[in-house]
Amino acid sequence: MISERVYKPIWFSRASVSVVKSDDIDWSAHQWQAPSATDSRGPCPGLNTLANHGFLPRNGSNITIPIVLNAINDGFNFRPINILRIAAKLGLLTTDAEDNFSLEELALHGTLEHDASMSRNDLALGDNIHFNETVFTTLANSNPGVDYYNVTSAAQVLQQRLAEDKIVNPTLINTVKEFEVRVIESGFYLSVMGNVTTGVAPKNFVQILFREERLPLEEGWKRSEVPIDEDNFNNVVEGISNASTWAPSGEVVCPWIRLQPEGDVVVVEG
Repeated sequence: MISERVYKPIWFSRASVSVVKSDDIDWSAHQWQAPSATDSRGPCPGLNTLANHGFLPRNGSNITIPIVLNAINDGFNFRPINILRIAAKLGLLTTDAEDNFSLEELALHGTLEHDASMSRNDLALGDNIHFNETVFTTLANSNPGVDYYNVTSAAQVLQQRLAEDKIVNPTLINTVKEFEVRVIESGFYLSVMGNVTTGVAPKNFVQILFREERLPLEEGWKRSEVPIDEDNFNNVVEGISNASTWAPSGEVVCPWIRLQPEGDVVVVEG
C-alpha cells in the first residue's frame, strides 16, 4: 500500500550531462503551420507544437526515439535527459509498430496519457486528445494578480485539477505514476516557456503553447539560453513536487502501465 505523503519523482538519475553550446536554429525553416485534417496530433501540447513548427514531422507520424529527442533539443534546448529518453521509449508501447509512433497514438490511456490533465479531458469523460478550454481554465486562471506562473502556482494547479477530477470521474486513476507525470509536465511548461533556473514562465507564453500549440516567437519568446538538463530541470520538478500535497485515490492505487495497445495492463510497482 502506498502511504499518504508527498512523493518526489523516482524516474530521474543525477548522472552528469555535458553541456554543449547549442547551434543556432534557422527559424525561417520552422515557421508555424496549422495541422491539416489528415495530420496526426495527440494529447501533448509540447509535441504537437514541435510538429506544427517542423521540428517533428509535420504529419505527426513515423516518429522514432532519435527524432523526438532531437526535436525537443532543437526546439526547446532541452537535453535528452533520462526522463525524456524514458518517455520516448514509452511512446513505442502505444503502437504495434516496431520502431515508431504517431502523436495520436500517444493518447493510449495508461502509458503516458493520464487522468487529471491540465488541458485535456479524461478518456472516461470523452475526448482525451484535443485541447479543452474548460479544463485549461484551472491553469489559465492560476496565480492571479501577476503575469507569470511559478513553482507554487504549478503545484496548486495540480491539486485543484485533481480535486475537480475526483468529482466528475468516478473511474479516476491517480497513482504515484500519474502524479509524477503531471509534475514533470508542469516543470516542462515552466522551463521551456520561461526560465528553468527560476522556475518562472510568462503566462502569455504558456497559454499560447497550450491553446494554439505554437511557439510564441512573435510575442518575444526565445529558446532557453541555458541548456535544460538533469540538474536544473530536476530542481524545478522537485520544487513542484515538494509544494504539492498528494495521496493516491480511486480503486487503482499501485502504479500500472499498458505495454501495448491490446491486452491487459501490467502493475509495475507494489
